[in-house]
Amino acid sequence: MMNVSDPVDLLHLQESAEDKSFSFQPNSFDDYLGQRVIKEKLKVYVQAAKMRNEPLDHLLLFGPPGLGKTTLARVMAKELGVSIKITSAPILERSGDLVAILSSVGPSEILFIDEIHRLPKNVEEILYSAMEQFCVDVIIGQGAGAKSIRLPLNPFTMIGATTKTSLISAPLQTRFGIIERLDFYDSDELAQIVDQNAQFLGMPIAPQAAVCIGARARGTPRIVKRILRRVRDYAQVHNYTEIDVPVVNAALTFLGIDEDGLNKLDRDLLMHIIKDFNGGPVGIETLAALTGEDRETLEDVVEPFLLRMGLLQKTPRGRVVAPRKMAYLKKKLSLVDPIEQHAIFD
Repeated sequence: MMNVSDPVDLLHLQESAEDKSFSFQPNSFDDYLGQRVIKEKLKVYVQAAKMRNEPLDHLLLFGPPGLGKTTLARVMAKELGVSIKITSAPILERSGDLVAILSSVGPSEILFIDEIHRLPKNVEEILYSAMEQFCVDVIIGQGAGAKSIRLPLNPFTMIGATTKTSLISAPLQTRFGIIERLDFYDSDELAQIVDQNAQFLGMPIAPQAAVCIGARARGTPRIVKRILRRVRDYAQVHNYTEIDVPVVNAALTFLGIDEDGLNKLDRDLLMHIIKDFNGGPVGIETLAALTGEDRETLEDVVEPFLLRMGLLQKTPRGRVVAPRKMAYLKKKLSLVDPIEQHAIFD
């Protein structure tokens, strides 16, 4: 089971082996829950490409991590009836790495590059001619005897995924004919994902229990699936045959997730801002030192949720607890640890 003292385990950004093996994998747009507007657009684009017997136009998917960009790319491959090759930009260190993958992509197949904003510049430049002209220029030899050979490629579809569009160069962005943003899910959509994955795991769950889990999953499918698996662990060890609302509440209390979806790290960060800096402002490096977490974790995992909840504000001078939420948070934090918080806010 998960250790409550390490709340980031449920929230880390990369897809884990458990995520791949113990999560329902949709095979069609109908199986892929949420993102309704984007799905309707992609259905049209996919159908049109199939009718013309052409590769789908290159597609850039962006948005926060854990929302299903890779899963959506797999679904599109299945809908098109083609194979998909999946790689990640950080492992493409040399231009030859990308050329080797591109040369293995078959006609109309999909090449999916995750974290495409992290492509090295020399590797990125290979993509320009590959995406526009379906060919790459390869240098053979060295020095004065070096020759450039143009290597033709099969017409293919490039799907890039990123969490930071601002880091993608303009020349690369302009080569994508379709650009779509995935947004956070609402609680009802997450509850449907809970039901879908509970059936996949063979785990009976009450409808309201699914809603309860969905409401505390930070709007992110990857997180809601992880929470469901940890709730399943808790229910199994305590001999519950069905997961209902009391079981969910007990399991989430064990996991350190409160009724607003805040975990121990969220509460620690807010508590330090209130306790040590009277609500702020305070710099992110200082908060990283106080919470014992690195800056990237706070910026990518913790802050986006607190900002969307209206509990935290980012200012030029640092992070500030939202003034209109101050009284609520003081009361809330005092309930987390009555003895310590009484001393803080007395």
